[in-house]
Amino acid sequence: MLLHFTKDVLPDSVSTDFQNLNKFNEQQFIRLIEILFQFLLEPKETEKFMQQLSEFAGEHGISAGPLRNLMKSVLLVPQGALKKNLAAEQLKEDLETLGLNKDKAAYFSQQWGEHYATLSTLAVRQTLMVNQLVDMDWKFGVTVGTSEVHKVGNIFLQLKLVVRKGNSTENVYMELTLPQFYNFLHEMERAKASMECFS
Repeated sequence: MLLHFTKDVLPDSVSTDFQNLNKFNEQQFIRLIEILFQFLLEPKETEKFMQQLSEFAGEHGISAGPLRNLMKSVLLVPQGALKKNLAAEQLKEDLETLGLNKDKAAYFSQQWGEHYATLSTLAVRQTLMVNQLVDMDWKFGVTVGTSEVHKVGNIFLQLKLVVRKGNSTENVYMELTLPQFYNFLHEMERAKASMECFS
């Protein structure tokens, strides 16, 4: 099974869960997708998500446990699609490949298209907040003596990054050659340009 959102081999249960999603009527399916996207837009609200799934299960006379497992499988697709930057059409193809019928796949991918910009912005913010750079010290140096003659005269840069991890900070030390430093600088400029696009 070739899928856009992942290169990994998925367990058979994922495909079975998507086929089971076809058993829901249109209103039930729309409500489930609404609950799913609310959770994707507020990922810290896990309790609320589980509560909504339990309420949905109660209203429609189904077991909450299997519904939660089904939704875990469904969540794999938008999470993978976000990492791979998939367009709505690619997502629709993946959903159909997994066994979701065309109408439901079209509705899911339409919702993906409507929420994609917000989800991308949230993902970027979340990534940036995981290890927030607080401070940086640097020193340039030149190798003047070594047992390896070809390394004499090489320029290097020593970096000390102070990174916030949760409530504490951690020092990260790096030593870069001049070409590595220029590559690092180029990557930082690209990251800055990406962040400016989202703000």
